[in-house]
Amino acid sequence: MSSSEPTFAALMADCRTSAIHLEMRDVYYSNERFESWQQGHLTDWDNRDSWWDPFHQTIADAVARGVEVRRARVVSEPVTSYIRWEHYVTTANVRAGEKVRWLPRRNATDLSLPGNDFWVFDDHMARIHHFSGDGDVLADELTTDPKLIAHCATAFEHIWERAILHEDYHPA
Repeated sequence: MSSSEPTFAALMADCRTSAIHLEMRDVYYSNERFESWQQGHLTDWDNRDSWWDPFHQTIADAVARGVEVRRARVVSEPVTSYIRWEHYVTTANVRAGEKVRWLPRRNATDLSLPGNDFWVFDDHMARIHHFSGDGDVLADELTTDPKLIAHCATAFEHIWERAILHEDYHPA
């Protein structure tokens, strides 16, 4: 993403009604929090200062303005350790106000899905994520192409209809 493109926080600040996020990878880039969790370190969910970060505040601010923020994840089962960790830390997303659902990949075979993860803001702007094979972020692409946005939003809604509520999904 070039420096002239808006940041995620700016896109969320401009959002008025809805933000949807689709994730379809089983592994993303490694990070300190994931590595710490793999070593057995758990989050103290009662100590908000220990896990709350600017991303969570951005989501909470949007939700407080009336923006519905939804995230759907399509995952292979049995899940990878990275997805198991994501399920664990999704507690933070939910506490920030996101609605999150999970769809086992085997239940998505008949769906037409975009090739990349994305965010769609108010059905008029999409932020497409491009990753390397090992999950490193290569680039983000912003688009206002109505056909692409409609494709992404439609795919998301089909996934959302089938997906399992976060609190009811237990990774296999």
